[in-house]
Amino acid sequence: MIEALKSDEIVEKVGGRFKLCTLIQRRLNQLMEGARPLVDRDGRTDLELVIDEILHDKITLDFDASVLDNPAAKPLLD
Repeated sequence: MIEALKSDEIVEKVGGRFKLCTLIQRRLNQLMEGARPLVDRDGRTDLELVIDEILHDKITLDFDASVLDNPAAKPLLD
């Protein structure tokens, strides 16, 4: 299953390597905090579960664009 990370299919599905890493990290944290897997475990590691969830379109990276549209937000640098 980890071989899937070598393929461009999973990278393109998520929208890039950075987004893929972010999605994997967030989902691994959820699983470690007790979230239920969205696919059968079948003796696989959490990383393998996350990859399978991504490949089966069970999870995606949620982006909140409203943060960018907030004119009251302070700039990061002055």
